[in-house]
Amino acid sequence: MITLEQIDKERVPQHVAIIMDGNGRWAMKQQHERIFGHRNAFTAVRQAVEAAVQTGVRYLTLYTFSTENWNRPQAEVDGLMELLIKAVEEETKTLMDNNVRLAMIGDLQRIPERSRTMLQRCMNQTAGNTAMTLVLALSYSSRWEVAEALRKICRKGLDPQDINEETLRHYLATRDYPDPDLLIRTGGEIRISNFLLWQMAYTEFYFSEQLWPDFRHEDFYAALHEYQSRQRRFGKTGAQVEQKMA
Repeated sequence: MITLEQIDKERVPQHVAIIMDGNGRWAMKQQHERIFGHRNAFTAVRQAVEAAVQTGVRYLTLYTFSTENWNRPQAEVDGLMELLIKAVEEETKTLMDNNVRLAMIGDLQRIPERSRTMLQRCMNQTAGNTAMTLVLALSYSSRWEVAEALRKICRKGLDPQDINEETLRHYLATRDYPDPDLLIRTGGEIRISNFLLWQMAYTEFYFSEQLWPDFRHEDFYAALHEYQSRQRRFGKTGAQVEQKMA
C-alpha cells in the first residue's frame, strides 16, 4: 500500500484527470440498481479531492457526465441529475474546508436549470479558494468540445492562415487550465472514452482495476507513485530530457 509519505511533493503532477468508471458494476455486485453505485460514488470523489489537496495537485478534472450519457435510460439520467444537486449541497462545505474552487466544462445548457443553479451557487461560493481547482466535466465530450471551438472560430471570421494550435487551444473549454499530466481511469477498462483528446497528447495514463465507489486516498497515492517512476519525454529522446532537467 502506497502512503502519503512515499509521494515526492516536488514531482507531483500539476493536473490530474480521472475517468470515474465502475459505478454500475459495483452496484450490480451489491445486487442493487445502477443508481445505487452512482450514489455511493461520492465518497470516492471526496477521497480523491482530499488526496489531491494533500499531495499538492493544482487541478483535478473529473469526467462526471458525458454527452453520450444523455442516451442512458431517462430514469437513470434523472437520478444522476438529482444526485448531482444533492452532492453539491452536501460537498460545498468540504470544498470550503479544503480551500478548493469549483469549475465546470461542457455543454452546460443541456443540464437542467435547477442543477445549473446549484452548481453556479457553489462556484460563486468557492471562487476565492486557492489550494486547488476541481473541474467537473458535465455534459462533456472531446468531439463536442472541438466542434464547438471550430464553430466559435468560424463566427469570428478568422483567416485560415492565422489559425494554429494556439488559436484552437484558446477556444477550447479547457483554455484556462494546463493540459493533464496524469489520467487515472478506474474500473479495469483501458480506453479514454472521448475525454480531453486534444489535451492528452502527452498525458501519462494509469489504469486501475478498482471500481470507482471503492477508490480511496491510497489508490490516488498509488497512481501518483507510478507517475513519479516514469520519465516524460514529450517526443524528445531520453538524453534530451535528462539534459533539460540538468
